[in-house]
This record gives sequence, structure tokens and C-alpha cells, in this order.
Amino acid sequence: MPAGEVEDGLILFDGVCVLCSGWVDFVIKRDPSARFRFLPIQTPRGRSIARQFGVDADAPETNVVVKNGEALFKFDTVLAVIDDLPGWRWLALLRHLPRSMRNWLYDRIANNRYALFGKRATCRVPTAAELRHMAAGIEH
Repeated sequence: MPAGEVEDGLILFDGVCVLCSGWVDFVIKRDPSARFRFLPIQTPRGRSIARQFGVDADAPETNVVVKNGEALFKFDTVLAVIDDLPGWRWLALLRHLPRSMRNWLYDRIANNRYALFGKRATCRVPTAAELRHMAAGIEH
């Protein structure tokens, strides 16, 4: 899906999901050039972008990454991000699985993420060192 004016490298994520916040931590630690920026879906800008891409901000079933002017969803987000993380490109082998199978796996985890990994009462708060990875337009 075309991303319109949404900047490349933006990752829209569920800020109260422990698994999703773990994904943010994983990417930040492996993205020394800060190519990716993060935006919790629960922020005003996050909700607006979610609407633009047809994602229910109150019950998100996917994260979103914008890369090369395209918004990607579900397992494609993982593959798009790891392409830019040194040492993790080998996971691109998963592209050989049919998208339907990759998204089936993604959906099983996404639909059970709160039960399996937990849910926070509030969005993940970035540390001072992580602020360079946060998208513009979020309240710190």
C-alpha cells in the first residue's frame, strides 16, 4: 500500500504490548544508524496513521513499517526490517514461505500476544538514549 507522506523507516507499533515493545528494543539495539523510527499506535499521530492504513488503533492486529514509500503489514514488516539489520538478513529465507503461511503464523502470535507476553497499563516510555529512534510528533 502506498505510504503517502508517512516517512520511510517508520514503525507503527502497539505501545502497550510487551512483545511489540520487545520488538522495538530488538531493532533499536541492532540499528546503530537509527534508520528506523518508532511510533506507538496509541498516540494521536499513531492513531491517525493507523486510520490512514486501515488499522484499528483500538485493537491493532498488525504493526506497520514504511519502507521505500510502501506501508507493509504483518510478517512483511519483520522481513522488511531485518533486511536492514546487520547479522539478521539470513531470516530473509522466510520469504520463501508463502505469504499466507507467514501471515497465518503472525496472526496466531498477534491474536494471543497479550495472553502470552503481557500488556502494559501505559505505552512504553523511551529512555533518553532511545529518543533518536522515536518518530516526530509523539509526546515524550
